[in-house]
Amino acid sequence: MALQISATNPEHPALLLELPWHLPLQEWPEQYLVPLPRGISRHVVRYARAGDEVIAVKELARRPALREYELLRDLDRIGIPAVDPLAVVTGRAGTDGEPLESVLITRHLGGSMPYRSMFETTLRPATMHRLMDALAVLLVRLHLAGFAWGDCSLSNTLFRRDAGAYAAYLVDAETGELHPELSPGQRAYDLDLARVNISGELLDLEASGALHPSVDPIEFGTEICARYEGLWLELTRTSVYPAGKYHYIERRIRRLNDLGFDVAEMQIEHASNGDTVTFVPKVVDAGHHQRQLLRLTGLDAEENQARRLLNDLESWMATQDDHTPDGALPGARPEVLAHRWVREVFRPTVRAVPPGLRGAMDQAEIYHELLEHRWYLSERAQHDIGLDTVVEDYIRNILPEARETLRPTTD
Repeated sequence: MALQISATNPEHPALLLELPWHLPLQEWPEQYLVPLPRGISRHVVRYARAGDEVIAVKELARRPALREYELLRDLDRIGIPAVDPLAVVTGRAGTDGEPLESVLITRHLGGSMPYRSMFETTLRPATMHRLMDALAVLLVRLHLAGFAWGDCSLSNTLFRRDAGAYAAYLVDAETGELHPELSPGQRAYDLDLARVNISGELLDLEASGALHPSVDPIEFGTEICARYEGLWLELTRTSVYPAGKYHYIERRIRRLNDLGFDVAEMQIEHASNGDTVTFVPKVVDAGHHQRQLLRLTGLDAEENQARRLLNDLESWMATQDDHTPDGALPGARPEVLAHRWVREVFRPTVRAVPPGLRGAMDQAEIYHELLEHRWYLSERAQHDIGLDTVVEDYIRNILPEARETLRPTTD
């Protein structure tokens, strides 16, 4: 069979042809590879450069490669946080004519880390709780979309900083299945696999001395079950309110929004005696603050980052009560003010931090860090500190100490 490249973008095949497909992935020369931390995988995985992009290349049999490629495309279509599928290469053969395994190619997720890289320095228990929160949110989002993962684990997840928390991304969809809806049994099976896998991974870290002494691997494995169940109940439970108390429904919707979810459809039923109202959120979509920030400003950020940026934007808008330099009048549309905030506040502030000092942080995370530092300096001084002063102090006193944990970005 001749070499075939199936890609999502017509530009990718030409770039990918330059890679040494006639060699097993383990034998690729260093000149093609990018030295990035890799997680544990049952397959050979390497990071390489294709044009201006850094890609992850995974070697596996043809059928599972094609299947995972299509599953990742489905997850992208329905808005699930997962690695971005770029191509599948089949029909590979070595210089001796012997067939080689196919490869799945995904885009490297900038600023992300596999969990083992995060444990190179012993993580505090509070940080591990945030990892469990992120993984629980990811699993709930998958289940709401009808996706049974079949192998939820820390190894199959990448983590990105998200305004003091973490955002989790699915990496390995090889065992996944997409259904119109999952049964309670399918969800319970996925959750039990997650518990066993996470406990096993943490026991492995404990044996290597990389786990904080106060962390119990079994308890942390069980913790994701409790966090998952609490979030699933909040998102899907039926609420019964007294008739006429419609603000209770609004309060429930706001609570869901605070968790980062949108109610796209709801079912409301009055009791036959008229005394109560039953409310059921029928379709719940994640990314409430992400979509709101994107609509107002065009900025694409993680959910917690978006919430923080929206709060800062709202505070800034409240101060804009005079005629603006670009002629906008008081009461201008929020979109107009939001774009002024991006142009006059967000971008100049982020650009003041030298790119070489940013490490793996994206622009939204940098701005969040600066807002946190402004709060700290203002509390210490007992008065508001301007962003210019905050940036100078952050570069001088904070970034040098953080250089060891901020890895240079490659994209």
